Amino acid sequence: MAGKAAKTAGLLVAATGAAHFAAPQLFENLSASLFPEDTRSWVYRNGATEVALGAAIVGRRTRKLGVVGLLAYGGWLASRAAAQR
Repeated sequence: MAGKAAKTAGLLVAATGAAHFAAPQLFENLSASLFPEDTRSWVYRNGATEVALGAAIVGRRTRKLGVVGLLAYGGWLASRAAAQR
């Protein structure tokens, strides 16, 4: 990922994560099917994960680790979705 595009992507991921804290109700319906128990807590956990991964992607030295983490996080969410079917 090139510098400016990576920073923009990282900021978007981090902003999405921060939105989990600013307006958690917006994410509860989305999250309820994957996290039916203690959904609000999972909204916050996922938000924190996205803030951390986004920040890692913004930093040049941590970018590769952040991208790998984001891919792993996406895979984990997909596995949760598949398990609910």
